[in-house]
Amino acid sequence: MPTYRLTVEYEGTRYHGWQEQKNARSVAGELRRAIEEAGAPVRELGGSGRTDAGVHALAQVAHLRLAREVDPEPFRRAVNDRLPADVHVLALDAAPDRFHSRHDAVSRSYLYQISRRRSALAKRFVWWVKRPLDERRMAAAAALLAGKHDFRLFCERPAEQPSTLVVVEKAEVVADGALILVRLSASHFLWKMVRRVVGTLVQLGAGDLDRRAFEELLAARPPKAGQGLPAEWTAPPSGLFLERVLYPGDSPIEPVAPAFPVTAE
Repeated sequence: MPTYRLTVEYEGTRYHGWQEQKNARSVAGELRRAIEEAGAPVRELGGSGRTDAGVHALAQVAHLRLAREVDPEPFRRAVNDRLPADVHVLALDAAPDRFHSRHDAVSRSYLYQISRRRSALAKRFVWWVKRPLDERRMAAAAALLAGKHDFRLFCERPAEQPSTLVVVEKAEVVADGALILVRLSASHFLWKMVRRVVGTLVQLGAGDLDRRAFEELLAARPPKAGQGLPAEWTAPPSGLFLERVLYPGDSPIEPVAPAFPVTAE
């Protein structure tokens, strides 16, 4: 069963996430349809991670097992000809038979774009926060995320997770034009974890949450009644991008840069 590695970019606005679903449009569903219309029956298609509804990807990685061999580059072009404009296969390469995009990945990076101003062109790719934000306070708090922490207060349905412990390799907050960029890199992420971390950093940057309260949440100690939880501050999916998935032998990730720049007014 020939195996291939796909690298895919997509705008997630119109999709109910990556994962194939019976009654909803998904990115993987569009890929399967296009691949089979290009003439190769799909035996297995799996992604490195399940991006949620509305979340984008700059370089999602997937493994593809087909019923027959294909010539990668002509086949990639044939698949792209059959895909909608908001999904594009960047690369299609032959891979070892045992390659698995999720199990073999060693690191994943997500990028979140917060805009300080209203934008007519970037609305689908940012979260516009009207309140003034102190990115230095946000960066100082983000630095605390590095290392192993229990993120059960930052994820959806923690009781359903095998474990809520996550090792964050690096957390960065960078200002770029009208944007504040937040990048988190880790071996894996919990459901809605990145969006809740970003929402909590925004609360801190706006002055509605202090560093001590952030430390308590990161230590998985619930706040007192009425003080709020990350679930209440979940950032919208529009600003979130699966940025990079790394495998053994891959080059390191590049310095933080916007997916779609927004200049200052």
